[in-house]
Amino acid sequence: MTGPVSHSLLEPFSHFVAERMGLNFPPERWSDLARGIDSAAGEFGFSDAEACIRWLLSSPPSNSRIEILASHLTVGETYFLRDKAVFGFFAGQILPELISLRRQAERRLRVWSAGCATGEEPYSIAILIRQAIPDVASWNVTILATDINPGSLAKASRGIYSHWSFRELPAEFRTQYFRMAAGGLSEILPEFRRMVTFSVLNLAEDTYPSLWSNTNAMDIIFCRNVLMYFTPARARKAVENLRRCLVDGGWLIVSASEASQTLFTGFRTIHLPGATVYRKDGRALTHPESSVAWTRDPAAFEPALGTEPGFAAEELTAGTREWRSGAFDGVALADATAMASEPTAANQEPPGLELTPAQEFPVEPSGANAIALLARAKANQGRLAEALVWCEKAVAADRLNAAHHYLRSVILLESGAKAEAVKCLRQTLYLDPRFVLAHMTLGTEARREGNLAESAKHFENALSLLRAYRPEEPVPDADGITAARMEQIIQATLRSEEAR
Repeated sequence: MTGPVSHSLLEPFSHFVAERMGLNFPPERWSDLARGIDSAAGEFGFSDAEACIRWLLSSPPSNSRIEILASHLTVGETYFLRDKAVFGFFAGQILPELISLRRQAERRLRVWSAGCATGEEPYSIAILIRQAIPDVASWNVTILATDINPGSLAKASRGIYSHWSFRELPAEFRTQYFRMAAGGLSEILPEFRRMVTFSVLNLAEDTYPSLWSNTNAMDIIFCRNVLMYFTPARARKAVENLRRCLVDGGWLIVSASEASQTLFTGFRTIHLPGATVYRKDGRALTHPESSVAWTRDPAAFEPALGTEPGFAAEELTAGTREWRSGAFDGVALADATAMASEPTAANQEPPGLELTPAQEFPVEPSGANAIALLARAKANQGRLAEALVWCEKAVAADRLNAAHHYLRSVILLESGAKAEAVKCLRQTLYLDPRFVLAHMTLGTEARREGNLAESAKHFENALSLLRAYRPEEPVPDADGITAARMEQIIQATLRSEEAR
């Protein structure tokens, strides 16, 4: 510790942190804020915390400074299969329902680990998905993992962990899903690492849902131990954005300490033993505060009349007590897999409201840009077949518009047509060699395929093009992301590639 930090500096600094990062440090938490900035000062090159604060307040900070601060002001510690109730519900209820709904139609599954820290959560998700879907190669599975801290993402991308990340798990978990690494460490097997895409994203500032960041049309979002750091206003905004990222009927999973009757009014609340999860209802709720308790029967979401969050175990149904007693105990992973692979009836919740093109626009769109806007809206909702139809119309109406070809490529990627999508991306660059997002997407896809040299080439091309923009200038078709922010995201991605 370099010495106590005066309240006259902590007050404006707490406002700065709230405004730029959404993090909440009221006066009673100023001691935590002081410890955080004292830790960060050395990384910024200061031996004195107060001098570091004055420097940060003196000029608008870069995103890299914000991310360094975040790494010192938040706790990114986690471990595999953390919160047994949550992962038990994920493996025993959510996955079976989605698999049943999608197996005979669009074999597509999209999961986002928002605030993934060092990667234990998204890799846990990958393991359970691969267990639940033996023919996973025939599915289009997306596991997006984002965090504000590039250092955490670099470690996550390496996929190498110490024994501390496996606490509360049997030794068989490590031997089955990991291989030995130097120094007694464990490395996630390649088939699981390939399932996860890591990316820098600031939940307090960046735009989402967004096609360019792949944060649209999610089936499930894990956002645990993130909202607890935000100011109330920023938390409400983040929750609304996350809700828009979900398809109708999608799931939002937060930590138990973040459960709230007021923060998640746009969701249906489902109480589990030891956890609470939220479901996007697809329509405005008549009584947002209403909630349900989960039982072993996937179709039996019965109203929990007269109960409040955190109700006693004896008030739960017998089916729920049966689930709690041993359906998933952190050891019997095979049992959870068996549950997830059994055919099950879909949960009969009220369907989401479906909007026709005539309802979404006053008249059916005729101009190419209006048609493309409708295609984007359909893609954001996860209605990919409809989105592709409208996008084809936009391309036909203006074949020389590179943005329409790029939009088509993104929809194709989400649909699993990767080869055709890559051809479309190259067509985009043929029409406009300076199309930054096309280079970024090609770089991301090459990275997913393990071709790091090809990936780096495309990212370097994007960086070169970004130098033509002013730092504060939005990048075309990037949903308001500035050139400076885009450059920072690419640099962080390149660093995580080097760390692999």
